[in-house]
Amino acid sequence: IERSDVCCVVINAEEGIIEHDKHIVSYAINTGKAVVLVVNKWDTITDFDTALKDWKQKIKNEFQFIPYVETIYLSAKTKKRVSTLMPEVINAYNNNRKEVKTSLLNNIIMEAVSLHEPPSYKGKRLKIYFVSQTGNCPPKFTFSVNNKGLVHFSYERYLENKIREAFDFTGTPIILQFKNRSEK
Repeated sequence: IERSDVCCVVINAEEGIIEHDKHIVSYAINTGKAVVLVVNKWDTITDFDTALKDWKQKIKNEFQFIPYVETIYLSAKTKKRVSTLMPEVINAYNNNRKEVKTSLLNNIIMEAVSLHEPPSYKGKRLKIYFVSQTGNCPPKFTFSVNNKGLVHFSYERYLENKIREAFDFTGTPIILQFKNRSEK
């Protein structure tokens, strides 16, 4: 995982999702790696439509902490749908290295703030002055704010979702960092 650019986490379609799969995915995400979920042994499935619907629900339930990761269903043995894997790996790789223009980023964040103001705490409200991308692999965004202690986790998630909506970051974690305006 440490040496990889994109982690393809392979799940056995016969066994189903095991706890170890979730640990591997969470380790890859915590190290800032792009991830693609791969459900292998798809040739052993008989009723494809029902199985696909069930698997999508299982993935959604078990990997709810990574809704931005794509899942590929294939069979390595018969090579069925193997061609769908590499385009997703390349997409996740590119998104992990993507750089966003500061002006576009600030426009998206200011629009998000105008749509949904930050909650106030003890009469004080979070103010976002400026946002810039300060890194990639994974993409890192630094927000200049009046008081980083006023950032609620739900509002941070809202801002992350707005960034993901505006700029395709499929397959990669992104980091939001908040700094007080006075900090260097």
